[in-house]
Amino acid sequence: MGVSDEALVAGMAAGDPQYTASFVRRFQARVFGLAVSIVGVSATAEDVAQEAFVRAWRYSGGYDPRRGAVLPWLLSITRNAAIDAIRLRRDRPYEPEVMVALLTATGTATTEPSDEVADADRIRVALHGLPPEQATAVVLAIFNGLTAKEIAEWQGVPLGTVKTRIRLGMSRLRDHFEVRDE
Repeated sequence: MGVSDEALVAGMAAGDPQYTASFVRRFQARVFGLAVSIVGVSATAEDVAQEAFVRAWRYSGGYDPRRGAVLPWLLSITRNAAIDAIRLRRDRPYEPEVMVALLTATGTATTEPSDEVADADRIRVALHGLPPEQATAVVLAIFNGLTAKEIAEWQGVPLGTVKTRIRLGMSRLRDHFEVRDE
């Protein structure tokens, strides 16, 4: 469909399913790419992209081309949806010991190895090789997105201690993967 971006938004606002489908096809790669770059997980990024398109459809009637082009408008919606997803993920109450236990547990539920399962197994093995306090700090920082300050407050330890644990844990993980990949 050789229609302008603004016409696609107007058609979407009017409820035209062809314009809506064309809008999604035109921008899906960019929306998904931004979502992945913010949330870092493909499955979550797919949810974020879907939410971004739902929001764009919902607010398409309020789009004003005088205020900016369609792409920045849509990417702004995507960014906000991704930040909302991160906030929801960070608000989940995880006990550090439970997270470390889950990530360092051996074995997987699948019988067919995939790249993601293999990567998860490599991460579990590497985390299992860390001292528990370092593994906990790394899991909370990397997988849960907590800051060192948040981890320190949660664990009741000094901020410098948490930073050291994260730094040492990441260094050991890096060494682990460099040795394995050679």
